[in-house]
Amino acid sequence: MEPATGKIVPNETLLYLDGVSVSFDGFKALNNLSLYVTAGEMRAIIGPNGAGKTTMMDVITGKTRPDTGEVLFRGAIDLTQRDEADIARLGIGRKFQKPTVFEGHTVFENLELALKSPRGIFDTLFAKLKGEQAARIAETLQIIGLAADQGRPAGALSHGQKQWLEIGMLLIQEPDLLLVDEPVAGMTDAETERTAELLRHIAQTRSVVVVEHDMEFVRALGVRVTVLHEGSVLSEGSLDKVQNDQKVIEVYLGR
Repeated sequence: MEPATGKIVPNETLLYLDGVSVSFDGFKALNNLSLYVTAGEMRAIIGPNGAGKTTMMDVITGKTRPDTGEVLFRGAIDLTQRDEADIARLGIGRKFQKPTVFEGHTVFENLELALKSPRGIFDTLFAKLKGEQAARIAETLQIIGLAADQGRPAGALSHGQKQWLEIGMLLIQEPDLLLVDEPVAGMTDAETERTAELLRHIAQTRSVVVVEHDMEFVRALGVRVTVLHEGSVLSEGSLDKVQNDQKVIEVYLGR
């Protein structure tokens, strides 16, 4: 029996990967990968290209089936037996590196479309919002800093604003776990700083896993860091700890 989808207890294990391996034509993208993320935790995942970061997220979200290993959510839900849509409904949201918003619709309409609803896109646009739904959109607009831009077409936003809007579109679906892939790629310094603030705010009420290459951004997050290399965990701890780990230094310097 699956656990109830009620309030997650802080510090309990929300996501658990153990002995996960994935091979593509003989290449091991993940090699006996084991890690866990607790409820209310933000974790940064770093590593060189080909380390297995994207494959790890593909496995968590059901896009890729592992050859071996366990992937558990909320302690008992086996994610390896679920499809992508089912996993999203369970409370796992994923934001890809390139923002995917409805550019012809306004910021407000994008959030409206993202609300959990059995209606189709156009039915959703022309249906009257319930008071609770309108309040959730207003709250999300404040969180992502786009309240003043809610009437603008999403296509007119800056790159950074589009990233925040897409984060808001995931956030409004109330996931327990948010997977975010390189959120500050292509951003200005000011947008990068604002994104760090946004993710820290989000992590107050849910778990967040951030895959990133920008070390200064990771430092601004101030969270536990997991270093992947050749599909396995190479090092884990604070950013200072992993940056001073001789194994990490050798991998990044190519020695």
